[in-house]
This record gives sequence, C-alpha cells and structure tokens, in this order.
Amino acid sequence: MMESKALAWLAAGLGVGITVFGVGTGIGPLVAAALEAGARQPETAKDARTTMIIGAALIEGVALLACLICIILANK
Repeated sequence: MMESKALAWLAAGLGVGITVFGVGTGIGPLVAAALEAGARQPETAKDARTTMIIGAALIEGVALLACLICIILANK
C-alpha cells in the first residue's frame, strides 16, 4: 500500500494537471476571440490584444496560485 505522503503527491500532481487543462481551455477561446475581433475590425486590434493579455495574465495568476496550493498541501 502506498504511503500517505506518496498519495498526497499523487493528488497534487492530479490537481496541477487539472489546473493546467482548465487554463488551456480558458485561454484558448480568449485568444480566438481576440484574433477574431482584430480580423473583423483592424482598428481595434490593439485594444483587443491588450485586453486579451490582461485576461490571460489573470488566468495564469490563478493557475499559479492553484499549483502552489497543491504543492503546499502535498507537503503537509
């Protein structure tokens, strides 16, 4: 039987994997929408790109926080 520490690290790995999957499915449509907005109205492409970068940074920040929480909980 696996030790509790090994199970904690396994759970942390699964948590990080789910987080990364969620981030990918969140940023993908964000980038697609920004590119489509730039293609439809090229004069607003800069504003759409700036908004996309801010949104992507916020999503990545939450993902980093979730990964850190997984690792912290695995070390307890």
